[in-house]
Amino acid sequence: MTNMQTSAQAASSEVLYAVEDHIATITLNAPQRMNTISGPMLNELAALLLKANQDPEVRCVILTGNGRAFCAGLDLTKERGDEGLSAASSPTTLDLRNTPPTVLQGMDKPTICAVNGGAAGYGMDTALGCDIRIMAESAKLAAAFVKRGVVPESGGTWFLPRMIGWAKASELIFTGRTLSARESLDWGLANEVVPDAELMGRARAVAREIAANAPLAVQAAKRMMRIGLNETFPDHVHHVYLQLLPLFKTQDMKEGIAAFMEKREAKFVGR
Repeated sequence: MTNMQTSAQAASSEVLYAVEDHIATITLNAPQRMNTISGPMLNELAALLLKANQDPEVRCVILTGNGRAFCAGLDLTKERGDEGLSAASSPTTLDLRNTPPTVLQGMDKPTICAVNGGAAGYGMDTALGCDIRIMAESAKLAAAFVKRGVVPESGGTWFLPRMIGWAKASELIFTGRTLSARESLDWGLANEVVPDAELMGRARAVAREIAANAPLAVQAAKRMMRIGLNETFPDHVHHVYLQLLPLFKTQDMKEGIAAFMEKREAKFVGR
């Protein structure tokens, strides 16, 4: 299935969306300001993430950016105007249920961040919110929060201790250090680093590998990984079993077993 935006849509939208071969590609499209994110752009990104998660044709999501940056953080110039992050809220209310970090964390579809350039502040947290990070050689992760007088506001204080341990997370957050792509790989924050020109090709190759598997099983596995972060092993095993029971009844499980017995590639349909 292909659902490519028209050139007119692409020219007017700050977040692009396209679906091909069961892969949704969501692209931050404000290269003139290094893809810094305004309030309206946040809403659009969250809506498109939800759209991909709810589309039965989508089996994997790639998040990337246009231009030389993935995302240089929040758009503070717009924050001072009418399109800022607080434009739709009062000082006593802030609804975070449908913001990109929360939506990313709750998605059942696997997510790949193709980090095409600098990912700073909010951009770094957004990259960390994806399941897999593939970085271009020129890309960087900039944990510059404390250098701006703020904390990692979009999940970094939750992700980093779990991903790299307390000591390394403390070092990165407290110093506000910038890591190159290779350093990010060494620190365990990137899955792999590729030449800039090969970034999207590699991200799509990994996405195709994921999309070739039984989508309901992949999504159930991700759901169990997420739930397992906050439960005991006995409880987790029980919940895994409850997830397994409905999979036994799917057409895809029958196809997976048949393909294995017949020594052929399985053709999954998501049912």
